[in-house]
Amino acid sequence: MIFNYIFQNWIEITAVVLAILYLILAIKQNILCWVCGVISSVLYFFIMRTAGLYMEAYLQIFYVFMGFYGWSQWKTKTSNTSNFVVNTWNKSQHLFATSMVLILSIISAIMLRFFTDAALPFLDALVTWGAVVATYMVAKKLLENWIYWLVVDSISIFLFISRGLFPTAFLFGIYIIIIIYGYRSWSKKLQEDNALST
Repeated sequence: MIFNYIFQNWIEITAVVLAILYLILAIKQNILCWVCGVISSVLYFFIMRTAGLYMEAYLQIFYVFMGFYGWSQWKTKTSNTSNFVVNTWNKSQHLFATSMVLILSIISAIMLRFFTDAALPFLDALVTWGAVVATYMVAKKLLENWIYWLVVDSISIFLFISRGLFPTAFLFGIYIIIIIYGYRSWSKKLQEDNALST
C-alpha cells in the first residue's frame, strides 16, 4: 500500500525532499541550496498545474530564475573580500513590501476568478506574491525572510490540503519548524556580524 502511494506520487515526494534540502542548506548559508531549489521548483511546476493552482505553478518559474539569481548573489558576495552578511529591512520597506503583496494578490485573484478555473484564487495569489518577496529576501540575506515565510507557509498548508497535496502540506508543516530554527540561526549570525563591526 505504502509502496503504491510512493510509486504514484514519486514526483511530489522527490520535490518535497529537495525542498527540505533547500531550506536546510539555506539555513547553513550553503550555496548548494539554490541547486536543490531549482530542481524542486521544476518538479513543482507540473504538480501545481495539475492541481489547478496556476499562480503557484508559475511561481515555480520565478523560483527557478531566483535560484540562478540567488546563486550568483551568494557566489559573488562570498568571493569578495567583504563577507555577505545578514541584513534587515526598516519599517517603511516592510510596509511597502506587504502593501504590494496585498495589492498584487487582489488584482491577480480577480483575474484568476474571471479568466481561469483556478482553485481558491485569492489564497493562491497571496501565497504566490508573498513567496516572491520572501525569495528575494533570501537572495539578499534579509533576516525577516523567515517571518514572511512563516506567514506564507502557514496559509499554504491549508491551500495544499484543500487540493489533496498531502506530501506537500506535510512539507510545509516541516518548513514551519525549520523556519523557527532558521530565524534563530540568522539572528545569531547578524548579532555576531554586528559585534565584529563595532
